[in-house]
Amino acid sequence: MKYHDLMKWQGNILLKEIAEDVALDEGALKIKIERCKVSDKTVSVIEFDDVVIEANPIEVDSELPIIELEFSSYVSYSVINESFAPFQDYEVYEGSLFRIYSKSRYLDFIKLRTFAVDIFPDLVHYQIPCLNHIIDIISNEVPIVTEINRYTMKRM
Repeated sequence: MKYHDLMKWQGNILLKEIAEDVALDEGALKIKIERCKVSDKTVSVIEFDDVVIEANPIEVDSELPIIELEFSSYVSYSVINESFAPFQDYEVYEGSLFRIYSKSRYLDFIKLRTFAVDIFPDLVHYQIPCLNHIIDIISNEVPIVTEINRYTMKRM
């Protein structure tokens, strides 16, 4: 599976794990993502006087594999609580759950605050907007995407 395949996905995803993998290589980054589904169960969300608001929670889809993205190198990454990440008309991207930005404030910031663009003129801003977290990665490499069986934890 390729990152561009993930860019077509719709729905909801959760961040399972993010870690720098020093065993693999200094500067490597691994991100594990879980796909979600809307539960069949209905729960009360708010009860106020005689009004009860119910919803179907979003939960991890335990039938689907975990998605791992491995960046063998990166310039920068950031994780932001989704509640504090505003949408900006200035920014331009492709994709839905997995995005590539052609224009972003984060990419502008990295270009201004580092000399990475002098070394890697083809930097790419990847973004993974999960439930609860927004993950931004600046890299000059396309991530390796692997499906992992959640029960055996083996690569598929």
